[in-house]
Amino acid sequence: MKLKTIFLGLTMVAFFAAGFSQTTKKQVNKRQVVQNKKINQGVKSGELTKKEAVKLKAQQRNINQTKKAAKADGVVTPKEKAIIKHKQNKAAKNIAKKKHNKVDRK
Repeated sequence: MKLKTIFLGLTMVAFFAAGFSQTTKKQVNKRQVVQNKKINQGVKSGELTKKEAVKLKAQQRNINQTKKAAKADGVVTPKEKAIIKHKQNKAAKNIAKKKHNKVDRK
């Protein structure tokens, strides 16, 4: 009976952990898409200069490389997730900052 309970508990933990990792992955990818849309929209509206957009796109590529490196061994550790999240937070702040600065865009 105890063995059955332990097995059931471990199965549930594995099931929820798999679901959580998928949710996190989807959130990271969605956030990346949103950030790229903001950069593209900023260029179209004139809020970003070409030079600013190039720097922001380079930052996005760096995040993609970090994600790829984290996935390379098949497991994304909590530390790697934290690094990716930190880089995305920094990128979001940079996008907002550059879109609202006083740089002449003409």
